Amino acid sequence: MTCTTGSSRFDPIRRFAWLAIVVVLGLAAAGCTTTQPVETGASLGIAAAGGQASPMRAQGWAERYRLNPADPETAVHYARALRASGLRAQAVAVLERAANEHPKHRGVLGAYGRALADIGRYRQALAVLDRAHAPGRPDWRILSAQGAALDQLGRHEEAQRYYGTALRIAPDEPSVLSNLGLSYALSKDLVRAEATLRQAAAQPRVDPRVRRNLALVVGLQGRSSEAESIARADLPSGAAAANVAYLRQMLAQQNSWKQSEQSGAIAVKAEGT
Repeated sequence: MTCTTGSSRFDPIRRFAWLAIVVVLGLAAAGCTTTQPVETGASLGIAAAGGQASPMRAQGWAERYRLNPADPETAVHYARALRASGLRAQAVAVLERAANEHPKHRGVLGAYGRALADIGRYRQALAVLDRAHAPGRPDWRILSAQGAALDQLGRHEEAQRYYGTALRIAPDEPSVLSNLGLSYALSKDLVRAEATLRQAAAQPRVDPRVRRNLALVVGLQGRSSEAESIARADLPSGAAAANVAYLRQMLAQQNSWKQSEQSGAIAVKAEGT
């Protein structure tokens, strides 16, 4: 169920649908080579990685791509630089061409599927990502990316099965645990969401965004002081203050949304997927 009033809508839990994609596609493949299906770089909301691509780096890949647009590795790197610069539609165009020219290149297919999800084309992303698996060797990064796209489409139980398969391949992988926790949040199971996000946050090499997602889940359960403590943890004072300010804004909007619903100012209706 979602609450709508005209074209506007606010439901903090629905924000997790995008955050899940950010986490899996932005951090899960850190350190992967271009032969891997998922690349780094994403930003939005509380899970934002932040930062922009270096202009010199982006220009360097642009020049390499201009000289050799048929090279799949160059296309993946150039698209990554475009996405990190916020040029997501352009990244999709580059990868669409590469996928047409190299329809069996798993690195290109993985990057293309991620880029499609970036711009909200989730059904198409699922079809492309399904082709990015090596025969008989499913990739946990792709499985988690597929789960994130399914969550965006409201298919949460199916998404959770994909995360479960990914975790059998990569046990305790924090990015997959984080996405699974966010999927539980989308299913309005905040208790299980919190437990799963705590498990993710306890893993080595965890990304700070996982703790920020945990803070929001805790805050949505009414434990604002504890949520703020989590949001501040292990961060410089400026970053901690920004996290807490964002957390308070989200929770304040949630409270306002609930009050409006209770007063009858917002119509409640089921939204199709």
